[in-house]
Amino acid sequence: MRNNSYYQENPYTNLVGHVWNLWKEDRALDIIDLSLEKPYPEDEVLRCIHIGLLCVEESARDRPSILTIIFMLGNNSALPLPKHPAFTSKTTHRGEDMSSSSGGLPSVNDVTITMLQPR
Repeated sequence: MRNNSYYQENPYTNLVGHVWNLWKEDRALDIIDLSLEKPYPEDEVLRCIHIGLLCVEESARDRPSILTIIFMLGNNSALPLPKHPAFTSKTTHRGEDMSSSSGGLPSVNDVTITMLQPR
């Protein structure tokens, strides 16, 4: 059986957001593909998910360096709690008309400027 689809309850959440939501609900192991047969070391899987969430934190300065990641993977030291990840949608739109400036688009002054630069 292949996992070739992904169902999202919130259409504005991506994979990182989905994993983050499961992590907060203490259900991180729910992301494991059911075709993987047990026994797999759940504590190691949870540690890898934990480290992965540390790597996608909102602030780049909070993310671990590659040397720190290697250290985290190589031993069982305590890990800091992950903070809210980047790359997730922070706003939801519930059927508003997004074509107008009053539709809730993220803008400070309803102005968008695009600057083109050659390569």
